[in-house]
Amino acid sequence: MAGGPVSETFDVRTVPKPERHPLIMAAYRKLDVGSGLILINDHEPKHLKREMEAEFAEAMAWEPQSSIDVEFRVLISKRAATPLPRVLADLEELNGPAEASGSVWQLQPQSRDLDANIIALSPGGEIKEHIGPGLDVLIHILDGGGTLETELTTIPLAPGQIVWLPRLSRRRFLADEVQGLRYFSVHQRKQGLTITSRH
Repeated sequence: MAGGPVSETFDVRTVPKPERHPLIMAAYRKLDVGSGLILINDHEPKHLKREMEAEFAEAMAWEPQSSIDVEFRVLISKRAATPLPRVLADLEELNGPAEASGSVWQLQPQSRDLDANIIALSPGGEIKEHIGPGLDVLIHILDGGGTLETELTTIPLAPGQIVWLPRLSRRRFLADEVQGLRYFSVHQRKQGLTITSRH
């Protein structure tokens, strides 16, 4: 087969649905490079395919096999030892309306040490004053503007700046009343922030 030798066959038709994806993901991770597994399911697992593509990208090959009405077969092969480096987003394609607020892009793979996202604040929006998490955060101002209020100072924000938010530092973001604010954030995995509009 094009995907290499088959090491195992998994028939998950009798496995409870919530257990199927974790079972297949774990089996894939145990494969040797160049080998594969045959998955037998009662339907075409499109959600599993999307999840595995997000997690492993081109390191994983997905080759549907001959199937019949009551079963769907696919050969899932491991082409590389780790997920491959890849382009995840293009800022030109992520330009949304100025009214958009919240996390407008997130790093998707589940097996990761970092979190990264793009936060958009609509004109006049804010992230209320809070004490940051117990980890350092770097942000890159993409467009718009506003201010970052710290425990002692107010920092004007403008496109191109890289700003360090030390762990546990007090901060409040206020977006420009006309342009809003958009920034890229990189940090260890943590809970999301609540973003609201300023009145």
